[in-house]
Amino acid sequence: MVGKRGLVTGVAVAGLVGISSLIAFGERPFRTPPEAVVVAPVAVEVAPQAASQVTQAPAPQVENIPDGPSIIHVAPPDETTGGIVVVGDPAAVTQNARMAHIPDRALIETSAAGPLPVRAVDGRRPFDVYARPWSHARGARVAIVIGGLGVSQTGTQLAIAKLPPEVTLAFATQGNSLGRWMQEARRGGHEIVLQLPLEPFDYPNVNPGRNTLTVSASPEENLDNLHWALSRITNYTGVMNYMGARFTSERAAMAPMMAELGRRGLLYFDDGSSARSLASELALPNKVPVAVADTSIDAQRDRGAILKKLDELERTARAKGYAVGTGSAFDVTVDAVTTWVAEAKKRGIEVVPISAVATDPEH
Repeated sequence: MVGKRGLVTGVAVAGLVGISSLIAFGERPFRTPPEAVVVAPVAVEVAPQAASQVTQAPAPQVENIPDGPSIIHVAPPDETTGGIVVVGDPAAVTQNARMAHIPDRALIETSAAGPLPVRAVDGRRPFDVYARPWSHARGARVAIVIGGLGVSQTGTQLAIAKLPPEVTLAFATQGNSLGRWMQEARRGGHEIVLQLPLEPFDYPNVNPGRNTLTVSASPEENLDNLHWALSRITNYTGVMNYMGARFTSERAAMAPMMAELGRRGLLYFDDGSSARSLASELALPNKVPVAVADTSIDAQRDRGAILKKLDELERTARAKGYAVGTGSAFDVTVDAVTTWVAEAKKRGIEVVPISAVATDPEH
């Protein structure tokens, strides 16, 4: 019995060893993991012609995507754009309020006199880009332009800090630190214009200052003086007369200036002091947006008189839709205008920038 059991045990052991050997040395033993499949990259050569086609079709770049739907204007290609189609969003015509103190480089021409305003290649004008937005509602509108900014440092600082942002500020070319004050005014939300020194009657006894444009000067001389004035600051929608009763009444002197303003995309604002001014007649044929003041609000430097003039503007605006008043940056004027604007808003009057009441021949 013992012998048979030993024999059976031996056979069993031999069988287990054999099976283990077969598993250990088999072609795919269970303890060996399957090999990973590796895919080697294959270089594909592109024909030169195909490669050039690929590089000529980059992905489009889109900037300043609006939150909602918008109308897209496509300007037809012309010789000034080199055949490039320019796509623009109307919502981006005016400056972002946070960047209003920084000049748009597309609207700047470098000259010997300094930086000059100019139309951009895509057709945008300083008049459009630097304009303060308004509601475009049909209610009564009043535009108020306060001039003399830059002449008095204290007065300029007070006017910029106190006047409501809807009030347009006019900078005198004879002023100081104009770049600094321009930036402060634009940061405060004001639209700005530049006061041009134009020849009055009884010149030079009555003198607007250096680089005055005169009727006796040649067109070239007046353009040089105009460029000097225009280079004093940037970010303005247009210009207005400082004095100039004689100059604005002389067609030969006024016409070349208007042509230059139209070429550069600027507004002309007439302060209404001269009934003989040819501003409106010459502006429109030269594609110059134009506005004319109805009255001066501070011919009398008295608070009560100024408030009375402002009330007259309100009545005019209710009668014809809008009215325009001018004044200077006197303390009493600044104080009266600030008070009146706050009250007029409650009565449904919208105080707007001067660009909002201009007649624009291009629109």
